[in-house]
Amino acid sequence: MLRTLVVSVVACVATLGFAGVAQAATNYVALGDSYSSGVGAGSYLDSSSCKRSANAYPYQYAQSSGASLSFQACSGAKTSDVLNNQVGALNSSTSLVSITIGGNDAGFSNVMTNCVLGGDSACKTAVTSAENYAQTTLPGLLDNVYRTIKSKAPNAHVVVLGYPHFYKIGGSCVVGLSDTARGYINGGADVLNTVISKEASNAGFTFADVRPAFTGHEICSSSSWLHSLTWPIDESYHPTATGQKSGYLPTFKTGI
Repeated sequence: MLRTLVVSVVACVATLGFAGVAQAATNYVALGDSYSSGVGAGSYLDSSSCKRSANAYPYQYAQSSGASLSFQACSGAKTSDVLNNQVGALNSSTSLVSITIGGNDAGFSNVMTNCVLGGDSACKTAVTSAENYAQTTLPGLLDNVYRTIKSKAPNAHVVVLGYPHFYKIGGSCVVGLSDTARGYINGGADVLNTVISKEASNAGFTFADVRPAFTGHEICSSSSWLHSLTWPIDESYHPTATGQKSGYLPTFKTGI
């Protein structure tokens, strides 16, 4: 009888112990640029220029999962900003990290400015320059960021998300850029995603590609999840609240 009681107590304690581990809060740190902070998604959480949105995928994931979120992503961030201003939130207890980074380093805003104002030739030149930068300089910058994340958060699962195609070619837009320029921009996104995916894989991180989720929901589609040229100007070419909820959030979840 005594032996049976002891075995039962031990089994109960073991069960409670495992349950405690399973229910432990996820310590989640969201790093990166405007695609992670939620620029364009509205419902901003504070008045800072980072424009962190309650509709952004990191905040939505934390709300639905119960994860403890340190929301560091900031509008306009480059790789240097992640290293200087964001990775301090990481530590050995961090269990989950997400990041979008690289678009600003490669000159995203310059590309869009040249494409919108300069016509097809200027657009091609700007995209080609950005692609060259992405293929030659960006890999080293990403490696430095990823290496720092791994060093500061050695126990974390890291999900690196990419960027969507901006345009549906042959879509409903009747003004603005030509489909030729739109194709250049989409091609630039492909090059950027290829570089990010490769460097994430080299670091042992998970790359989560958002392009499939946004297919059929690009600018010039009948159900766009991306802003076109808009006001405030910094929200142009960024995901809407629906783009964050239906595009980035489920893609992020598949990478976890």
